[in-house]
Amino acid sequence: MEQRKSFDALTFGEIMLRLSPEINERIVGGDVFKKCAGGSELNVSSGISLLGLRTGIISKLPRNEIGTFIKNRIRFCGVSDDYLVYDDGGDARLGIYYYENGAHPRKPCVVYDRKNSSFNSIRLGEIPEEAYTGTRLFHTSGISLALSPRSREVTDEILRRFRKGGAKISFDVNYRANLWSEDEARESVEKILPYVDILFVSAETSRRMFRKKGGLHDIMKSYCSDYGVKIVATTDRRIISPKIHTFGSILYSAEEDAFYEEPPYTNIEVVDRIGSGDAYVAGVLFGLLKYGENKKALEFGNATAAVKNTIPGDLPASDFREVERLIREHQNTGFQSEMDR
Repeated sequence: MEQRKSFDALTFGEIMLRLSPEINERIVGGDVFKKCAGGSELNVSSGISLLGLRTGIISKLPRNEIGTFIKNRIRFCGVSDDYLVYDDGGDARLGIYYYENGAHPRKPCVVYDRKNSSFNSIRLGEIPEEAYTGTRLFHTSGISLALSPRSREVTDEILRRFRKGGAKISFDVNYRANLWSEDEARESVEKILPYVDILFVSAETSRRMFRKKGGLHDIMKSYCSDYGVKIVATTDRRIISPKIHTFGSILYSAEEDAFYEEPPYTNIEVVDRIGSGDAYVAGVLFGLLKYGENKKALEFGNATAAVKNTIPGDLPASDFREVERLIREHQNTGFQSEMDR
């Protein structure tokens, strides 16, 4: 019998403060910024938690009012703060990024201010040993590898420790060109891929950063044959304008040697696209953890990502009932009401 774990999923990564001008206002012109919590791994933990499973996050925050704001947001999302570490140093700081919405033909814009944030000082000794055997699944991303030499070293090691502790390993490549070069990223990510069970990687990253050639299906299968990955998921976002997107994905199971796809969500009215890729990861992982079914994982991933595009801020805000209803409506070709009431 499988030993019951304290968590369904734990994630590891930097948590940031996002500052955004009012909708359609410019960073260079606006006088007011709205603040919210964000960060890829927190977005994933929050999404899984909202759907009904128990999650937590490992990260490091400054012990000040900004850190308290973030901690409170984490708790509000139903994510455990048991493994948060606090920085008492005089230089303690939370990474910040500024996000400006786009409107065709003006593209959205991101400006980072995250260098030397408290997360980059996290040490292995600050993470309790029981964490490594206390979860069914561990998730992190290439952002954690890219931030600093220390974060890379810690990410490498805790990924191995969670694998040794019996957790399934989920990894989102999440390549960011403003954090490191393609060569640096490829070298670091290839080292950890043999430990990864579930891989999220975009078609663009596969072709550019990994330098893979051929059809997308063959590229996805190559991660399994080359590194032993069990499941590979690739999203397909078509941008008609900053305000109108189409979203779908492909999921490949090496065990079944089968691809899973469904018709995409079309004409999504985009309020805020930030975090929608993380919402996809959360939906897929929820489907795998809850049902153990690849088809369910694909459906929850696509629906959770689609609806996140309609919600302001980084964090998702859709629970199981809403996402399940969205899946049913997406699969229904008959009459549908234009309002939930």
